[in-house]
Amino acid sequence: MEQKALTNARIYTMDGGKVWERGSILWAGGKIIAVGERLEIPADAAVTDLGGKTVVPGFIDAHTHLGILEEVYQEEGDDLNEATEPVTPEMRALDAVNPDDRGFRDAVQGGVTTVMTGPGSGNVVGGTVLVMKTAGKNLQDMVLVPQAGLKVAFGENPKRVYAEQKKMPVTRMGIAALLRQAFVDAQVYAAKKEKSKKDGEILERDLGLETLLQVLNGEMPLRAHAHRADDIMTALRIAEEFGVEIVLEHGTEAHKLIPELLERGVPVVVGPSFSNRAKVELAEISWQTAAKLCEAGVLVALTTDHSVTPVQYLPVCAAMAVRHGMDEMEALKAITVNPARILKLDHRIGSLAAGKDADMVVISGHPLDWRSRIETVYIDGKLVYERERL
Repeated sequence: MEQKALTNARIYTMDGGKVWERGSILWAGGKIIAVGERLEIPADAAVTDLGGKTVVPGFIDAHTHLGILEEVYQEEGDDLNEATEPVTPEMRALDAVNPDDRGFRDAVQGGVTTVMTGPGSGNVVGGTVLVMKTAGKNLQDMVLVPQAGLKVAFGENPKRVYAEQKKMPVTRMGIAALLRQAFVDAQVYAAKKEKSKKDGEILERDLGLETLLQVLNGEMPLRAHAHRADDIMTALRIAEEFGVEIVLEHGTEAHKLIPELLERGVPVVVGPSFSNRAKVELAEISWQTAAKLCEAGVLVALTTDHSVTPVQYLPVCAAMAVRHGMDEMEALKAITVNPARILKLDHRIGSLAAGKDADMVVISGHPLDWRSRIETVYIDGKLVYERERL
């Protein structure tokens, strides 16, 4: 197995905050072997001297619609919401992703090597999300976790979609009621399954209720779209009622509920902050939200919500957060190791350390300087982008 190395680089490992000023990375077979200064590089290794350029872990966007709402589309390229029923937990984003979407190419060129992609927020329960690399031989090769959470949505989007159809929900009360009922139905289904086993009977399967049971059983979290503080509290309340894990998506007013988030240990994927106040619930949109949450100790990741903001601008989002008060290293964590932790994949991605995936981005200068250029990108140790050969 051929070993390869990048040498003479400033390396942000994101592993305990360590930065090597003249470091090297050695890898083989898609996995990192060693990172550090004065590494012993095998004589037969393929070595690239970076001449002082910067290396960071591949960037991670923990909330996108990449490959589902395609970069170039008419109506046939929009598979975001099965907007015929408000509760559709049986939907799987895996069945909607087009790996040939141009957005994946843009992601790679922006240094984004892993994304969570999933259904939109038109339904109260939209279906399951997935985590995937942004390049690979095919979709199967790219997917890391085929079902990584259940998308649910609070606020204006479900109200708007179903008000047009003149069906429930048209209020925030209706959204909460439908989500509660879905979980109660799943609990009843679980009891019936248990009884049917004891009685030796066959229970007709319900894919939607079985998906909800995965959440109730702690096999995957709720990924809850919520902007306004009242919607966030409703999401937290329902998660607590049913004892389920929750990740807060967007969190425009999450800074108002810092004690509640800390008490429950709820992480927040903040953004897209490159957005206007298109809805009433975005009235207080601010780059300072992430900084306030981070300073208080909430686990924070930043998102483009692609295609609201194009995914390749994820590091620009981190730079903007720094401009508005976020610590520089914390902003880098918010697009590397923090989203990896939120996605429960920090044992593989998000930092540069022995045994982890060789997902690496070589940058001409500081990773958050707008003048810096992405030079090369590696996913699983394979060169997937080289600026000079674009």
